[in-house]
Amino acid sequence: MDDTTTSAPSAGTDVPGTAAHDRPGVYVTPGADYDRDTRYITTRITADGRDGWPVQPGRYRLVVSRACPWASRAVIVRRLLGLEDALSMGVCGPTHDERSWTFDLDPGGVDPVLGIPRIRDAYLRRDPEYPRGITVPAIVDVPSGMVVTNDFARMTLDLETEWTAYHRPGAPDLYPDALRDEIDEVAQRVYTEVNNGVYRCGFAGSQRSYERAYDRLFAGLDWLSERLADRRYLVGDTITEADVRLFTTLVRFDAVYHGHFKCNRSKLTEMPVLWAYARDLFQTPGFGDTVDFVHVKQHYYEVHRDINPSGIVPRGPLLAGWLTPHGREALGGRPFGDGTPPGPVRQGERVPAGHGPAGDDEAGE
Repeated sequence: MDDTTTSAPSAGTDVPGTAAHDRPGVYVTPGADYDRDTRYITTRITADGRDGWPVQPGRYRLVVSRACPWASRAVIVRRLLGLEDALSMGVCGPTHDERSWTFDLDPGGVDPVLGIPRIRDAYLRRDPEYPRGITVPAIVDVPSGMVVTNDFARMTLDLETEWTAYHRPGAPDLYPDALRDEIDEVAQRVYTEVNNGVYRCGFAGSQRSYERAYDRLFAGLDWLSERLADRRYLVGDTITEADVRLFTTLVRFDAVYHGHFKCNRSKLTEMPVLWAYARDLFQTPGFGDTVDFVHVKQHYYEVHRDINPSGIVPRGPLLAGWLTPHGREALGGRPFGDGTPPGPVRQGERVPAGHGPAGDDEAGE
């Protein structure tokens, strides 16, 4: 979301603003802590349509980038729940300019369903003077071409609770009613201390800000290591929304956050509990098969030019370790509860060959 955000200029102009995040490649405000802009379009798509946007199969399109951790949450949840037929997905490329993410992976650079080259166009269709961040994930109403919501935290919860009529048979319950309070509590701590914590380190505007952020991040990771030492999942004995939210940061940790964001007390591979936990999830259908390491690295290292001026993308790290045994089965737990794993990734939605951990040589491709 905000790590990949630009503010929309007025319709008909491409003149960027003056704040750090309004300028291409600028994400750090000198002398200041990183303060995430959390102003989202909070309209909800619900079963009863109370906000004017009822759940309807085929009506909406989820727009993501596989580079973005916030968008990756929605990609994983959509796949786990089997919503492919009900909610189509458009995938932007890993980089963007000051205007917005683009559909540069599609023929002609135009999304084949929405007919637009940039997700910015759907934001301006909703509001020609849209003043905030052009972010992914976003859900777009196909008939009108308007963004309905980019509220990433609420988005996955609504996919889990409002779209149930279109879940696949055997879909897991990622937000079970009896555990919601605990899931919310854990997920909030994961967000403030870890998901957003890596950005507080990477975009810190002073040494003091960075050191505070660094200490806070690793205190959060230590807490998670303790929590997961004797339980397979964060809440209960099955995968829940909380695990999805933590996974998207952990899977990027060594590839970008350890070096690029200076989160370098320890690599993920040097934190035994979290490394085993992350591998367990990665090897679970619906998680690792959505991860594009090439896009992840291209995005962070090429877009954040104020902290990586050369735009050079590192060849490493080696990735084959993601496929090694993790041993977490010994802790018990049932990944999908009473449900079943999702089937194979749909044709057209597969991560490109060479963009995953099948072999160490892929780290540099």
